Amino acid sequence: MRAPCFALTALMLCLAPNSGAAEPQIAKTYSYFTISGKTGADLEQEFSRLGPMLSGTGTRHAGATRIKLGGSVNYESSGGKCRITEAVVKLETHLTLPRWKDRKRANRDMVLIWDTLFADIKRHEERHAEIARQYARKLEKSLEALRPERTCAKMQARVDATTTKIIEKHAADQDRFDRVEAASFQRRMTRMLGFRLDKRRNGG
Repeated sequence: MRAPCFALTALMLCLAPNSGAAEPQIAKTYSYFTISGKTGADLEQEFSRLGPMLSGTGTRHAGATRIKLGGSVNYESSGGKCRITEAVVKLETHLTLPRWKDRKRANRDMVLIWDTLFADIKRHEERHAEIARQYARKLEKSLEALRPERTCAKMQARVDATTTKIIEKHAADQDRFDRVEAASFQRRMTRMLGFRLDKRRNGG
């Protein structure tokens, strides 16, 4: 089974004149792709045929999270110094998840497998979105904490360097999460299926 994945699509911050206070802007949206089939092999084939494809991997996945970061840095120049008055980071995450149309036609065991698989896919993608939110907040705080510079050109360079450093760490953490999840996928599914089977046997 191909693992879910994420894509970092853009990051751009720019200096802007001081325009007053603003709140961080964080948005999350969802879309779905529909698959069919009544066996595990059918679902695997459908994921390979219809799952979201990310340019970074060149393969289709069972789910995906696209992340877009942007924003602006408000500043003022006075007393021979250029200082940041506010940094606003905008984060957009878009989760793509599967939707199974043959649930009513499949047997109970296949429904159990699907419910377990979908829960894991959704949890995985939601975690990608949460990692992105953590780094968006970290980026905003780091930019607001930058000390004044003699010129706004130097301040822009500091903003660029800080942004690059944090976004590289963000991408590394997202990649690390994918690697850990992929390595533990079979073990995780076996454990969750066992738990759900026990719950069903006990009337849960």
